[in-house]
Amino acid sequence: MKVVNTKINGFDNPIGFELKEIICSWIVEDTYSSKQEYAKIEVSLDESFSDVLYIKEGKDLSSIGELLEVELQPRTRYYYRVEVAGDQGDSAVSKTDFFETGKMYEAWQAEWIGTKKEDDFHPIFTYNFSTKGKVKKARIYICGLGLYEAYLNGEKIGDEYLAPFLSDYKTELQYQTYPITNQVQEENKIEVYVGKGWFMGKFGLNSAKNIFGSKMAVIAEIHLEYEDGSTELITTDENWSYCGSDIEDSNIYDGEIYNRCLWDDRDNSLKPVEIIRPDREDSNTYNMVKEHLVDRFSLPVIVKEEIIVKEVITTPKGETVLDMGQNFAGFIEFKSELPKGSKVVLDFGEVLQEGNFYNENYRDAKSQFIYISNGEEEVVRPHFTYFGFRYVRVTGWVGELDPSDFTGKVVYSDLNRTGFIETSDEKINQLYSNCLWGQKSNFIDMPTDCPQRSERLGWTGDAQVFAPTASYNMDTRAFYRKFLRDLRHEQKRMDGGVPNYIPNTGDLGGTSSAWGDAATFIPNTLFNYYGNIEEMKTYYPMMKDWVDYVTEEAEKSGNKYLYSTGSHFGDWLALDGVTSQSFKGGTEDYYIASVYYYRSAEILSEMAARLGKSEEAEEYMVLSEHIKEAILAEYFTPTGRLAIDTQTAYIIALKFGVYKDKARVIEQFRNRLQKDCYRIKCGFVGAPLLCTVLSENGMEDLAYDFLFQEEFPSWLYCVNLGATTIWERWNSILEDGTISGTGMNSLNHYAYGSVMEFIYAHVAGIRAAEPGFRKAVIEPKPNMKFKYVKCQYDSVSGTYVSNWEIKEDGKVHVHVEVPFNAEATLILPRCEDPAKHLGSGSYDFEYMPTSDYRLIYHKETRLEQLKEDEEAMEILAEKLPAAVGLIKSGNPEMGSKKLEDLYQMGYMGFKPEDIKATIDELCKLKRW
Repeated sequence: MKVVNTKINGFDNPIGFELKEIICSWIVEDTYSSKQEYAKIEVSLDESFSDVLYIKEGKDLSSIGELLEVELQPRTRYYYRVEVAGDQGDSAVSKTDFFETGKMYEAWQAEWIGTKKEDDFHPIFTYNFSTKGKVKKARIYICGLGLYEAYLNGEKIGDEYLAPFLSDYKTELQYQTYPITNQVQEENKIEVYVGKGWFMGKFGLNSAKNIFGSKMAVIAEIHLEYEDGSTELITTDENWSYCGSDIEDSNIYDGEIYNRCLWDDRDNSLKPVEIIRPDREDSNTYNMVKEHLVDRFSLPVIVKEEIIVKEVITTPKGETVLDMGQNFAGFIEFKSELPKGSKVVLDFGEVLQEGNFYNENYRDAKSQFIYISNGEEEVVRPHFTYFGFRYVRVTGWVGELDPSDFTGKVVYSDLNRTGFIETSDEKINQLYSNCLWGQKSNFIDMPTDCPQRSERLGWTGDAQVFAPTASYNMDTRAFYRKFLRDLRHEQKRMDGGVPNYIPNTGDLGGTSSAWGDAATFIPNTLFNYYGNIEEMKTYYPMMKDWVDYVTEEAEKSGNKYLYSTGSHFGDWLALDGVTSQSFKGGTEDYYIASVYYYRSAEILSEMAARLGKSEEAEEYMVLSEHIKEAILAEYFTPTGRLAIDTQTAYIIALKFGVYKDKARVIEQFRNRLQKDCYRIKCGFVGAPLLCTVLSENGMEDLAYDFLFQEEFPSWLYCVNLGATTIWERWNSILEDGTISGTGMNSLNHYAYGSVMEFIYAHVAGIRAAEPGFRKAVIEPKPNMKFKYVKCQYDSVSGTYVSNWEIKEDGKVHVHVEVPFNAEATLILPRCEDPAKHLGSGSYDFEYMPTSDYRLIYHKETRLEQLKEDEEAMEILAEKLPAAVGLIKSGNPEMGSKKLEDLYQMGYMGFKPEDIKATIDELCKLKRW
């Protein structure tokens, strides 16, 4: 037995993080036991556990999250370990891990320091100090605005980038805590470089400057503890100095100018700093009040991966372009031996056009790194920006360019990957990779819409639809906790409304259904995946305020149970709008808003019940029932037909259980899909749910068909055009390789990557039966479009595996793994004895299915599905030659006709007996 993956609040060995609640989780693996018989958590002030402060033990301790009631002190390290015993007599103790508090409630002795008013350059704040003996422990507590990097004796402190990250600066400023014991020497020099960042650089939809402040500044405390027990405090104060750095300019959108010759002909001597006295009446310094400084809660943003140059391209225009082979977010680092004065310009783009460099879809973001060499050999990188890109245009390089000198540094929040999918189809594997890279690129401290253009905002609608897939892919607990915290601050300023994006720069964001419903949907997703009820206590006020806000808005419309007021995005970028290029689809905004209002009220009622708020649970259950009744009265006919005939209308009705007659709505949905020639028409609201809803309602074959479609619009359309991330639009790139527009066209959005939830939850079939996956349903749904699928999900309860294979002889092999102290209901597909209850362990099943998966054709097969099958086309040509003509015509309406529809097409010369004979013969074809 091994006890592994011990975490506090979803973090590995957190240092300086906010610890208002201490929630310990762990996983047991490599054990003969199935069930936990006993568990114990110990917390100590020392690694030897000679001074144990706290013990929590018992049979029912939950590995997905136990609340530890430890009274914490500032700037203190606590060690903890977890012991588990199983029902077969084996036991184990985890390795010793720790969590360390920051300053907590402790007052800051340091002062904010800045430059003189006339010095608007990027500064380096510096201070020299000597130690008074052998240092036992050293910590620095630091915040720099907008962004900072700190160095001690020439070595970077920590491995993070873009600290202190993007926070709700109006309310709080995160400071970071770094151990520096091993960096402290007898004589020391600390340097803190500062850049503009989100705090004062150009940012937001209107690219405004100085949104949160207009002055770069630093506050820091260095706490030294000596071997003899004495302590020393070094603070930022009037004894610090500053000079100009070689960073001539920096900006999140535009990039950075790193000029190593900047001060060659100018004085750059050290000057005494100015102490900043934050003035609550001064918008430039108010955000720097010490009361805003808080223990950190953002995950570290670090270099998670490195990418080498795939190819050096000389374009038709004569440009030198590096192809990194992958669209990602981060920066380029390169070795420089360039002569003094050499000016190298790196421009970043996502796609080539006519073989040439291109980034006009970046709007007004320059997305550029400029380096001017001083002639010294060095490794060069930007410090206070990041880029979204695949291609890098290199201008001004002196001599022959060696691609091995350039490295792509992939930067995103330090999330652990938890989901792994491999299929027999390489295009689907690429789509899955694109989904992962979309998440990596847009999970830089908050879930952004895109990482490249002048936007990069935390759009709530994108975050809401992608959260389930994101939480299969990676452990998102800590990441979304930070996002929801920022969202809550903005919500309070909007009296319960939830902005469409954060930060709500200039208060321009407004609010919209489906977007604002992130306030209820994301916490609900987190509870389903991680099962932590303690965190729901934090999120509940935000959830309640959102539903109450919508209720107040709905009452203004004259029908308090319909959300039929205000402006909404609706089914954004759907293809059934007034034109195919319309921003909005054809599904009525207020219908979408009301359905989401219903589901949010229902979620709130369920969460209130879990939290023991019985009166509120009843109140919001009654509210949700009234909303549903109002929707049924307004948007459904007395016979149960849904009056809005769009794909998205049916999808959300079925997903959230809003209907009078489910079978009737499913029938309408099927008819709608046939009218649409089985092409995707839905947008941001409908498309992420399309395949999942089809599968949930017995139409997994149709879900597979949509997943595997390759023509526009489809998920594989972008794969066929070489995409390595998910696009914002179905046709961000046209078939001829040209970009479809520049106004709103990102090649690195994750929203449509939500289709991967279908593969995890339905193709592989791993779903939570209880919050936190203590119990699961494993219900794979094979299809001959795959010969095999392998899926692993490292849930908070342990690793689930669901692998299936259709063998050449038609048998189905299913391999399942269930983690320790968990259980699963396995539902085998097309099996005479389908349901099996499984405890912890590894299982294999092989059987002949009740109907052969290799027989892929049936009476509902569409004509277009026969197009690439030579044998099938020969059968048609012999018996129904006119049907071949329909297929080859390329007419999507004809191609979407089912074989059984041919009975209604006697005008084409089809004879019933020929149709039947053809269908019978096609149904005998086995495909492998």
